[in-house]
Amino acid sequence: MSDQAARTDIDRSASSEEAATNVERGIDEPLATLVADWLTLEEAAERLGVSTSRVKVLAREHELAVAGARGGWLPALFFDGSEIVKGLPGTLTLLFDAGYDPHESIQWLYTADDSLPGRPVDALGENRGTEVRRRAQALGF
Repeated sequence: MSDQAARTDIDRSASSEEAATNVERGIDEPLATLVADWLTLEEAAERLGVSTSRVKVLAREHELAVAGARGGWLPALFFDGSEIVKGLPGTLTLLFDAGYDPHESIQWLYTADDSLPGRPVDALGENRGTEVRRRAQALGF
């Protein structure tokens, strides 16, 4: 089982204690409550085997979405071991094209969608990216 699949059942939403910690990190609501596990830019760079500058470039190119007051936090479920979850970059690009900013994109990915069923971020981790991208694409119309 991949890291992504193993954490999908664990990372549902943040407890009130985790949400308070997330707010202290500069992560605003509703993301502080929706996302339990976050990585710093440095931790994400280490996972990917790249520099923090490269992670920032990936975020600017809509391959990743970064949150926090200083834009220094990434949801841990965006990574499958040492790679970005398959389908995430394309989904983020579609959300950007639909007018979503990084915070709104993370919120959309972590909000349950009965038509999937479940959260889009979990569907991506389960290799159901086509379904997720179809829904993201529809947001632009």
